[in-house]
Amino acid sequence: MSIELLTLVMFGSLLVLLMAGLPLAFVTGGLACVFLFVLGDARALNIVPSRIFPLMTNYQLSAIPLFIFMAAMLERAGIINDMFDVIYKVLGGLKGGLAAATILASTVLAAMVGVIGAAVVTMGIIALPAMLKRGYDTKIAMGSIMAGGTLGILIPPSILAIIYAVVAEQSVGELFIGAVIPGLMLSGFYILYVVIRSYINPELGPPIPVEERISNAEKLRLLSKMSAPIALIIIVLGVIFSGVATPVEAAGIGTFGAFIVAAIHNKLDWPTVREACLTTLKASAMVIWIMFGATIFVGLYVLEGGQQFVQETMQNAGLGPWGILIVMQILLVVLGMFLDWVGILLLCVPIFVPIIKALGAAAFGFDDPNDLVLWFGVLYLVNMQMSFLSPPFGYALFYLRGVAPPSIPMVDIFKAALPFLFLQIVGLAVCMLFPWVVTWLPNLVYG
Repeated sequence: MSIELLTLVMFGSLLVLLMAGLPLAFVTGGLACVFLFVLGDARALNIVPSRIFPLMTNYQLSAIPLFIFMAAMLERAGIINDMFDVIYKVLGGLKGGLAAATILASTVLAAMVGVIGAAVVTMGIIALPAMLKRGYDTKIAMGSIMAGGTLGILIPPSILAIIYAVVAEQSVGELFIGAVIPGLMLSGFYILYVVIRSYINPELGPPIPVEERISNAEKLRLLSKMSAPIALIIIVLGVIFSGVATPVEAAGIGTFGAFIVAAIHNKLDWPTVREACLTTLKASAMVIWIMFGATIFVGLYVLEGGQQFVQETMQNAGLGPWGILIVMQILLVVLGMFLDWVGILLLCVPIFVPIIKALGAAAFGFDDPNDLVLWFGVLYLVNMQMSFLSPPFGYALFYLRGVAPPSIPMVDIFKAALPFLFLQIVGLAVCMLFPWVVTWLPNLVYG
């Protein structure tokens, strides 16, 4: 079978089965086994254990369940509720202050947990009723929750960054540091957008009533309540960035710290720990099964010459290095409308990263090939944020649908996401046109 026909059959059958509603993990793994047997023989199935075993024994992947458990513990312990309450009272006097508080709380939350679903659902339960009660425009309210929630993809400790680093054979610590400035930049874009729009039209985001506002002394007292979780963030990220500990060791420190923070807030009990364990088990199992299925699928495609076929096709199209990069970003955006982030990563990154390396660092103005790989990795993370907000199947849209009032139609949730989706495109363009946004901090830390 020619590689052109194989590409059409493999990815066509994948698309059909996914549209039929079958789980991605079992579709990719099952199709790979079928094609392995059809194209080869029983011995060809040996590729299955040979692709899975390195994942099972990969040390860096053990950070995933640890960070998920840390997130679940902090969520169950009510830290997120307290954090929003503090930021809401500090910023509530501003026009658009509640929306800005939601984004700021989500930014801090992203640095705690690195898990999207928890952020969007929790902020939807806490922040959405508070904003709607005070007359906020529903689109501003919902958009700020969804956009803020997606920051967990980018701001360390991001689970996606860990998996990307493993697949692309890159340093997790460097990827974490490279994503810090783009993550904070996007958070700033979101806050500026909601505040500027609210000052232009105060009806979109009215400030809280004067009687609900608090003094500066009370604000300082409230901020002190957040000292424990903030200290946990600083310790976890600090030991990674300083090189004192690996991301896995930092995840272990964070998990232990989550127990301490829960105890300080009088929320450390057996039901909290049990629910956190169950959440971790379900989320980790989902990620690992998708990794198993997708790595076999992509492994077969690469084995049959798929990577070379894609590379030659792009190079022969006469697009040039920047044209190829832009096509890759567009493909990722389109895939993000239909697939989840783990599936996109495992289907695309093993093919795209070698192509980017083959184009060479000089083609994009870099002196160091490591800077090129780091830059592309962060571009990928920024792009995957967009997949969570992209209609029709963006995950953040449906996470919010699950907790939003029934009176709000799904079309309004789609419309609420569009301005923030545009801001993400602007952020992606900034990172592409000004690579120092990504590379400056890692070069400063690592020299």
